[in-house]
Order: sequence, then structure tokens, then C-alpha cells
Amino acid sequence: MSDTVPARRVRPSRWDPLTVGVDIGGTKVLAGVVDSTGQVLAVQQRPTTGHDVAAVEDTIVDLVREFSREYDVAAVGVGAAGFVDATRSVVMFSPHLNWRREPLRARVAERVKVPVVVDNDANTMALAESNFGAGKGHRFVLCITLGTGIGGALVLDHRVYRGTHGMAGEFGHMQVVPNGHRCECGNRGCWEQYASGNALVRDARELIRAHSPMAHHLREVVAGDPMLLQGPQITQAARDGDPLSIELIADVGNWLGVGLAGMTAAFDPGCIIVGGGLSAAGDLLLDPTKQAFTRALTGRGFRDEPVIVAAELGPQAGFIGAADMARSAARRSRRSRGRRRDRPVRRRTVRSEGPVEGVLRALRDPMR
Repeated sequence: MSDTVPARRVRPSRWDPLTVGVDIGGTKVLAGVVDSTGQVLAVQQRPTTGHDVAAVEDTIVDLVREFSREYDVAAVGVGAAGFVDATRSVVMFSPHLNWRREPLRARVAERVKVPVVVDNDANTMALAESNFGAGKGHRFVLCITLGTGIGGALVLDHRVYRGTHGMAGEFGHMQVVPNGHRCECGNRGCWEQYASGNALVRDARELIRAHSPMAHHLREVVAGDPMLLQGPQITQAARDGDPLSIELIADVGNWLGVGLAGMTAAFDPGCIIVGGGLSAAGDLLLDPTKQAFTRALTGRGFRDEPVIVAAELGPQAGFIGAADMARSAARRSRRSRGRRRDRPVRRRTVRSEGPVEGVLRALRDPMR
């Protein structure tokens, strides 16, 4: 079976509503109006107000109302960092906000009066890249996001695989090193402890503290204080030719390739998309990733390998995917309203009956 998607027939009568996508991060809320081709028509950004759940909800509603003044918004999709239940309505837990079993869909829908869907932000990003970005044309897409940790999603025939409880895609917490580095999740040796922005920064800071002569450039960047070092500074140093920074990013790429080989053995995707902040390193990351992947892949040399590519849509991918999910909800809502309007009204006919008819009815239905 081919991985590529056959051309879809054009359906002129298909309703293609405009929808709003909202991507909620730890520091900002990014939202936009998106059409059915993935084209962004308008964008707004607001700061995330600390850990105030009500304030974030107000921000979402304000953005939707502002967009609705100019565009005919048919539905809203929200992508949030955290666990979202299988019904795509309740944020079970978010590490950046005080959401604990928060019925976000119901709260927002009650105020904006259009259909609302909620999903994990890695799922929305993966759907956008699969439909409109680097994965366009592939049926089975594995999307990995490299930030402070590792997130991701598996997209099968344009549908995100969510698992039984809606919590699939936590790839970063697969154990790759028994008794390895302690992870924030409570376990040891998780994949994201070796292939993520946190892993990159941790190793660089350790070398600065150890006064390694290899770390002289990074030490100068942060004026000797390793706690000031962040991932983008290491990426920029690598682009500028710093040998240590290039080596550290390559180490992350090696671990990434090994993990992706395991994911490919399990899921056999046709395309692997690498996104997130660390993907800004480009080929400095992807070249060692591909080399390690090929070395570790089961059946190497006797099977087709998936293409490994960088994400294309950048920071807008989250809200583009959320808007795309909302479009399906808008169409379902419209069909449901149409069926209710078209359904004939049944009226009961009340007939008077005499004593004989009453006896006959009782004999036919003695339990009535």
C-alpha cells in the first residue's frame, strides 16, 4: 500500500468555513483565522497571564470575538500543552497552567456560541504539518517536537491517533537508558533526557562548570554564568562554527536518530517530521539524526526508509492544526442542524373509542 495520498476529487458543494485556531503556550497565546487550505488570514498574539485559568479563558474568548467582527467564524479549535481527554473537551493536566480536569471546551463554547474542540498542542501541530506542511502527500506521518522535552503525534490518513484515553504521543518518556538521567516525570532514562533542548543545555552547562577548554566560547557568551545559557545561544554558536556547540547538537541528533529508529520499527511511518525550537539547528541536527537512524533501523538495507524532514509551518503550526480540527466540528454541527430541520414532525392522533374498541385493544395488548 502506497504511503502517498491520491489526489482528492474537487467537491464544489463542500462547505469550507473559516475557523479560529488558538495555541496556548507557557508565555503567550497565539491565534489566527484559517481557511480550508491552511491559509492564515489574520493573526493575534497575547501574553499568557501567569497561571490564572480564568484569565486565559477570557483571552481566548476576546480573541474569537475580535476575529468575529471581521470574519464569519464557524468554530474554534484550542491547542494546549498538557493531557486532553479522548472527547477533546477536558484538559486533564497542564504543566504550564493550573488546569486540572478543566472543562475548557464547555466553558469557551458557552461564551462564543460556536462549536469548540480542544486538543494537545503536539497533536494540532502534527495535523497542520501533515495536511499543509512538510508531511503533505503522505498518509502515515510521525511528528516529533523538540523543545524542553519531546512531544509528538502519529497522523494516520489525516487523523491523529490519540489512544484509549486521548493521551498517546508522549514519546519523550520512553525509557532508552536504564537507570539513566532522572526525568521530571519521575522516571529515569527517558528519551527526552538525551534528545531535547533540556538535554542540550544541561550538557553545555556541565562543561562550563567543569571549566572545559572546549567550552570557552559558550563561557564568553554567558559571561561565565552557566545558568544564563539557553538553547538558542548554543544553536547560534554552532552556526557560527563553535566546535563544542556543533558536537553537542550532534549528540542530540544521535540520540534522536536512535529513538526514531525504534519508533519506525513500531509504526512504519512514511514521513518523519522534526519540529520544535531545537529544529532551528537545521542540518546540524538532522544530518547526525539521519546517520544514527540508518545505523539503528531494524531491517536496514532491506526496507524503504521514511523521509526525515524539518517542519515547515513554524510557530503557526499549532493554531493552524487546531483550526483544521475545528473545521470538522463545524461541518458536523451544520449537518446535525440540517437533519433536525429536515426531520418531519410526528403528531399523535387522539381517537375517541367506544366500549367495544376499548375491550378489543385490551385483549390485543394486555400489558398496556
